[in-house]
Amino acid sequence: MKRLVTSLLTLLASGGLLAATTAIPSLSLDQPPRPATPPAEAGPVVPAQVERWRQEAEALEHGDSGLRDPVRAAQLYCRAARHGDALAQYNLAWMLTNGRGIERDDAQAAHLFAAAAEQGLEQAQNMAKTLGTPLGEPPACLRAPPPELPAPPQAKAAQPARAVPLPIPPNAPEPIVRFVKLVAPDYQLAPELVLAVMATESNFNPLAESPKNAQGLMQLIPDTATRFKVKNLRDPAQNIHGGMAYLRWLMAYFQGDVQLVLAAYNAGERAVERYRGVPPYAETQSYVRRILARLNWTLRLPYDAKITAPSAMLARGS
Repeated sequence: MKRLVTSLLTLLASGGLLAATTAIPSLSLDQPPRPATPPAEAGPVVPAQVERWRQEAEALEHGDSGLRDPVRAAQLYCRAARHGDALAQYNLAWMLTNGRGIERDDAQAAHLFAAAAEQGLEQAQNMAKTLGTPLGEPPACLRAPPPELPAPPQAKAAQPARAVPLPIPPNAPEPIVRFVKLVAPDYQLAPELVLAVMATESNFNPLAESPKNAQGLMQLIPDTATRFKVKNLRDPAQNIHGGMAYLRWLMAYFQGDVQLVLAAYNAGERAVERYRGVPPYAETQSYVRRILARLNWTLRLPYDAKITAPSAMLARGS
């Protein structure tokens, strides 16, 4: 049999058969499939749906219901992964790096392990150390979906930036509102943006402190405080000034794109640039959605272009 196959391949290569054929596909006894990236979802996606995608994928990966379908499992993991599900990111990376029913792809796996690791998943952190720094662009399964806009008219991106009046959080203390309205124009910021960030960050508690050591009304970490010359994070006025200075810088860096500014305030501008948009972190995606909803889904606001040069990411297209 082996001699027959060898003779057939030799004959094909020499042009003895099918001389008019311009290309002969390679023969393979085992060619694992490469699943196509599923299209973006239409409309809002709630966390419970993301969890269902991951659970269904786990059942299909392992054949828990008597049906094993690794291609479908990978596609469902992909859906959940781009919505920030760390376990889905890890499981899809594991399938890719081990070729579990789909084509092996260590480059994509490295990005997926890194995303899950950045969300604190311990087993992903161990794998990320093994594979090293991801190379190339993150895969499509880590590209966040577009913002889940409500129906027009306020969802129209082409509207003027302030066409719809921006609301002030109803629980914002009056002294803080007055202070922000007084100071925000000095930073060329909409007071409503500052108050919406503050409401989400600290719920207007000047003593708030996160497990990551973010402090005060604007939840500044010490490195950011130093960067914007805040000497006393516990001082409410200094904390607000520091948060506004950071927001002003981000607004210039991302050229008034509110979605990117909010993602960077939560996850850092480098994470936004690495993923060319909102990072695939569940916390960050939820954070951006909550504040955009507070701002009536306003996607662009004026900014001071003199503060800093724009991100190189914008020049090559996000």
